[in-house]
Amino acid sequence: MSPAKIHNVDLHEGDWGKPGTVICWSYVHDQLFVTLPYEKRSDSCLHLGDLSSPASKFDNVEGVSKIAKEVIEAIDDVKLSTTFKVIEGDITTEYKNFILIVQATPKGDGSCVVNWTLEYEKLNENIPDPHTLLEFCIQCSKDIEDHHLTQLPVAQA
Repeated sequence: MSPAKIHNVDLHEGDWGKPGTVICWSYVHDQLFVTLPYEKRSDSCLHLGDLSSPASKFDNVEGVSKIAKEVIEAIDDVKLSTTFKVIEGDITTEYKNFILIVQATPKGDGSCVVNWTLEYEKLNENIPDPHTLLEFCIQCSKDIEDHHLTQLPVAQA
């Protein structure tokens, strides 16, 4: 669904879709220059706003191949959220702790709004906030949406 960004996903331990499962991602992290409606909730938390905003703008620059090993910390079937904790890989060269939370909020028309929250602790104050990683998550979500929209059945006349 996002082959230009996600090259491989391997199950290292556990069962797909279960807490405690360890997954390794091979991905290309584009250095995106973006204008997005994100909210900095604290010095260690970024939260994405409304992607449909006309202010949202994406400009790609050549990406870099990276690896991330994550453990699924929690799956909440009521809140429709999944929490991932990065335990190894490129992200750990800049961040001591890094947690990604993705939540789907039903809109009532059969679609959902996807919200991403990144919680992190930098290794030092010179490390930038992970805006490009948040933007990467957004682009993957948009790729998934595009895939699902192309899979919708066509109305019969």
